[in-house]
Amino acid sequence: MVFPALQSLPFDKASLHAAYAAGLSIEDMLTETLRRIDAVRDPGIFLHLAPMGALLAAAAEIGPFDPIRKPLWGLPFAVKDNIDVRGMPTTAACPDFAYEPDADAFAVRRLRDAGAIPVGKTNLDQFATGLVGVRTPYPVPLNAIDPAIVPGGSSSGSGVIVAHGAVAFSLGTDTAGSGRVPAALNNIVGLKPSLGLISATGVVPACRTLDTISVFALTVGDAFAAMQAMAGHDPADAYSRSGANPQAWPLPKRFKIGVPDDATLTFDGDAVQEASYRQSLRKLEALGGEIVAIDFAPFQAVASLLYHGPWVAERYAAIRQQIEARPETLHPVTAKIIGSAAGFSAADAFDALYKLADLRRQLEPTIASVDLMCVPSIPTFYSVADLAADPVEPNTRLGTYTNFVNLLQMCGLAVPTRARSDGRPGSVTLLAAADRDGLLAAVGARLHAAEAPTLGATGWALPPADGPAPDVGPEEIAVALVGAHMQGLPLNSQVSGRGGRLLFEGETAPIYRLYSLAGGPPKRPGLVRQDAGGAAIALEVWAMPRTAFGDFMTEIPQPLGIGTVDLAGGRQVKGFLCEPAGLVGAEEITGFGGWRAFLASAKAS
Repeated sequence: MVFPALQSLPFDKASLHAAYAAGLSIEDMLTETLRRIDAVRDPGIFLHLAPMGALLAAAAEIGPFDPIRKPLWGLPFAVKDNIDVRGMPTTAACPDFAYEPDADAFAVRRLRDAGAIPVGKTNLDQFATGLVGVRTPYPVPLNAIDPAIVPGGSSSGSGVIVAHGAVAFSLGTDTAGSGRVPAALNNIVGLKPSLGLISATGVVPACRTLDTISVFALTVGDAFAAMQAMAGHDPADAYSRSGANPQAWPLPKRFKIGVPDDATLTFDGDAVQEASYRQSLRKLEALGGEIVAIDFAPFQAVASLLYHGPWVAERYAAIRQQIEARPETLHPVTAKIIGSAAGFSAADAFDALYKLADLRRQLEPTIASVDLMCVPSIPTFYSVADLAADPVEPNTRLGTYTNFVNLLQMCGLAVPTRARSDGRPGSVTLLAAADRDGLLAAVGARLHAAEAPTLGATGWALPPADGPAPDVGPEEIAVALVGAHMQGLPLNSQVSGRGGRLLFEGETAPIYRLYSLAGGPPKRPGLVRQDAGGAAIALEVWAMPRTAFGDFMTEIPQPLGIGTVDLAGGRQVKGFLCEPAGLVGAEEITGFGGWRAFLASAKAS
């Protein structure tokens, strides 16, 4: 069937999955994807675009619509051209370097396993060296918001195509900010995971010890979902960490946010950018954030090591054969920057490592004293003309708030905020210690919703309830609570006291009835499944350690027991259910919609 209004359908995960459920065919979606890419009329975005036949073959591999087992089913995505995709060449924006990979990168394969479909390879600053997006022998991608502004790099094409709404998400890489700067310049989300969460197998390295695959998306929830699909231990990658299982956090009621103090905060004279940043801090305060000023000078000292220290030699090592055998094939600016590695010795490298270790130790108490940090994504904007006049200094300035992050093993999330007073996109970046990716997603999704900018260059509004749902870890069990075990009620200690943590508040599928059971104290509800005439019942979903779950079950009296509860949206978790025999003398309270509402009504009476 031809899905109505397909040309105006937002390509976020929620909208696409709703359309598939309503009858959109994957062939029509792929046809629309190619139409949108063509309509952008920008030859600089893609270095390779899959033909329709190859896309249909990829679609056939993912099977029928199944968003539960394949959470990214049918989502088209683009891949930065330093990441391998089988059937597509990898160039790293150097034609002479090009090769045909015989397999997907580890991360791309996991995305396919989750149901996503790669549509093409995107342009970049050659060998991922730059933050501007103009260091390419191919046509330079045009910024999606204002073609006079640089598109941002090195993941230039990946950022621009998401901003145009032609794909659901895209992959970049991030060593010094390449997954965040293009996001800020194109009004989209840029997620830089903790190092080691996503394997680098099948990625052309820039600085192997610092690189990570990053994600661009229109919403925080979509970016986080893509990261979760890619995360996992890869024995073939020495830097891949075992136990990688990033989960979303619930938004804390109060949280401390470190920000650069006035002495170290710089916007390169851009007063409009400063006003935009301070407005975002006020919004974070309204969401529960406590602003704490910190001395940013040590972070700046770390940042200076990346491009002004011997880490440039790691870039040289990554392409040593190319730069030594055929230096003329490199972009002139790329060759000059990476070629400067010849000025550093092994002794310089060790001196820099010692200095970094000292700075890390110095900054440990600062990072630990706050829950997260919030910095400007970029200090100001630079035009394509600015880069033509000076190809180096504007690039350095764009990395003011990004260059230190991977050296300190932090995670980051660039979040679009309301447009500046001059119409240019607003953006801030949230940062935190390693493995706090879920916290950044929780805060970032709320900030994005509160600022309510349009998505990229599309004019689309942010879909409701964006943000990743907090989930269980590998050693936990999700448990639905509908009564006295919920937060703040008499039996909650039986859950929280065993290491349980609240994941989210929600509802059952509309197939249950709720009763106030006889007996007590405390009063208890009984949830009973109904084949007909049921309703959605409010609940909380908690994560409990598997090691504590058996002991917890010993305290559950008849007629209650643990069974499988269907949640709104189709997910199933363990939870409290009541035997029909327990309804003798019970009062049906389904009409209240949940236990808390019933208690409040009883108290009012």
